[in-house]
Amino acid sequence: MIKIKKIVDLSLPLTNDTPIYPGDPQPNISVATTIEKEGYNLHYVHIGSQTGSHVDAPYHFCDHGERIDESDLRLFIGTGVVIPVTGKGEQEEITLDDVETYLDRLAPGKIVLFHTGWSQYAGEEKYFRHPYVSVEVVDEMIRRGIRTFCIDAINMDVTGGTSFPVHDAVAAVNGIIAENMTNFESIDFPDPLITLFPLKIAGADGSPVRAVAIEIEK
Repeated sequence: MIKIKKIVDLSLPLTNDTPIYPGDPQPNISVATTIEKEGYNLHYVHIGSQTGSHVDAPYHFCDHGERIDESDLRLFIGTGVVIPVTGKGEQEEITLDDVETYLDRLAPGKIVLFHTGWSQYAGEEKYFRHPYVSVEVVDEMIRRGIRTFCIDAINMDVTGGTSFPVHDAVAAVNGIIAENMTNFESIDFPDPLITLFPLKIAGADGSPVRAVAIEIEK
């Protein structure tokens, strides 16, 4: 029997004010029916596939990449390796030197979480000037078997840029990127089980998720 000691919610609240990537569909969540009028409560939820805490399928940046409903579900669950990079400033690159001491902990099936601390700025303009990950870092992690990458910022690449090298590198190996996550500082236990399961949206480029970190009693 699996005993769960702790569950950490890694997901931003999904509201009409949830930060979105510039140009993405604006969330529109409203009451559709009520018990008083129709006999049941129901909400209208109009969001983009990349709204809130979400995962990117390879198809997001590669026409020939797997769609979110085609991705191997094993990519959305695994032991997490949290890499603290909270000292990084606005639009500062996360380099190989920053992650070097964590590389030996990486192996196929594990999930990398870049902890920038930037989710504290959600709702502010500063949120869009987050640190970003060097493609050299991702290339090295891919070489070590990593296929799932998470960050507590709105983008793994530079927001507002014209190129997306990290997205391209991960898509090329049919990997997964999870963005707009939060609360990484609450993962205060070793070997967290990370789950990022998407909705099964046929043919889509990604999906919102309820991401969590789970501490399992050993």
